[in-house]
Amino acid sequence: MEFKKTDIEGVYIIEPRVFNDARGYFFEAWKKGEFEQNIGHVEFVQDNESKSSYGVLRGLHFQKGEFSQAKLVRVIKGKVVDVAVDLRKSSPTFGKYVMVELSDENKRQFFIPRGFAHGFLVLSDEAIFTYKVDNVYAPQADSGIRWNDPDVGIDWPIDLDKVTTSEKDLNQPLLRDAEVFD
Repeated sequence: MEFKKTDIEGVYIIEPRVFNDARGYFFEAWKKGEFEQNIGHVEFVQDNESKSSYGVLRGLHFQKGEFSQAKLVRVIKGKVVDVAVDLRKSSPTFGKYVMVELSDENKRQFFIPRGFAHGFLVLSDEAIFTYKVDNVYAPQADSGIRWNDPDVGIDWPIDLDKVTTSEKDLNQPLLRDAEVFD
């Protein structure tokens, strides 16, 4: 696996070595020793999976306080753009984001540490998205920021009139009004 640092400290794009032959393909999706050598110790406690159709935007979500989560995400079917927004007030990249395309073809993974909002937009007819988290979901700590916040300025790659999202995500606060990390 190749662990690529991004412009934001702690956020990585992971490129697996994929072995293709007449039968199909094989790759190691996660290997504790390599992960810890390149990123550090993260104890994943839960795997999640979602299925969405074209134009579905999920996010930008995070959990507050002691329930904050680091995530290792990938797409097992389809294609998405995935986004991590730095919510750490003390960070020089506070309010900045990293965007990466994840697909069943490129098999990339995206590691998002604690202190970030996370979301993705589906670019294929359908996408199955999976992620490991290092903390269980806690409804009382659930939070987010608005996916189209002009101060964050995410350059989503489709016409925003075609975006389908939840009522909850439509009503998330702007970054300047959100309760974020110190």
